[in-house]
Amino acid sequence: MLFAGTMAACGLVFLVLFLVDGRQLDGLSLWAKPLKFAISLAIYSFTWAWLLQLQHRARRTSWWTGTALAVAGLGEIAIIAFQAARGHRSHFNQSTELDGNLWKLMGITIGVLMVANIVGAILVALERQADRVSTWTVRIGLLISTIGLAAGALMLGPKPGQNLDIAVGAHSVGLPDGGPGLPLLGWSTVGGDLRIPHFVGMHALQLLPLLGLALAALARRVPTLADETVRLRLVGVAGGLYAGIVALTLWQAERGQPLIHPDAATLAAAVLLVVAALVAAAVSLRKKVMVP
Repeated sequence: MLFAGTMAACGLVFLVLFLVDGRQLDGLSLWAKPLKFAISLAIYSFTWAWLLQLQHRARRTSWWTGTALAVAGLGEIAIIAFQAARGHRSHFNQSTELDGNLWKLMGITIGVLMVANIVGAILVALERQADRVSTWTVRIGLLISTIGLAAGALMLGPKPGQNLDIAVGAHSVGLPDGGPGLPLLGWSTVGGDLRIPHFVGMHALQLLPLLGLALAALARRVPTLADETVRLRLVGVAGGLYAGIVALTLWQAERGQPLIHPDAATLAAAVLLVVAALVAAAVSLRKKVMVP
């Protein structure tokens, strides 16, 4: 919880700098990236603090996992903020010896985060929660979140035509990093962007457990949802839909296509995904047939 509070405080500082510092990099405020990361890490760490409290076995391992997540996250945000203050890119930057060393150090923090995430996910997934619905919202959320985090690895390593003396790796597909992007988020509006499936996947860890809580609250007013099996089916449908959205955004990005300009194939896949989810949800809402 302490780390989550620290990230929230950093977010407020970066927000002030975002508003008062007019300097830009790649068409965005220098403080847009630190602000985004601080907010994301605050939500991410708060969720993990809650999840690790649900874990009752291997408490020592759980403590070390939480500590590793906090230390790695703090190191990453410190480097991002330092580079922003210098007016330099934090990710993939090899333009100077200092930039290259900082990027290598950030690579270590990313690796620690990934390993700690996997260990924590296994520890929490093995636990049974209050009921089957909450157990499976956590498990599915952990699985998709871990896949989303791992998708970040696609940004690493040399890219075709890249000058390795300047950068190694990129989040854009089909064009160099930078250029027109969505406000604040910076996601490319002219090419593919691997940050999108990475972001969407990671935050399954918050959205799916929240869905379980929402279904439990609605169960008091909607008789059909009072049936735990119905809610469990809906959670499964939501998990499948969410995983499909992650896969769709990854497919779209890998084809060098911006999120806000989908082609016919992307739109058709999106429609099929939504229709399949709606049909599955309708089937899930049917009451169980009682066997005499």
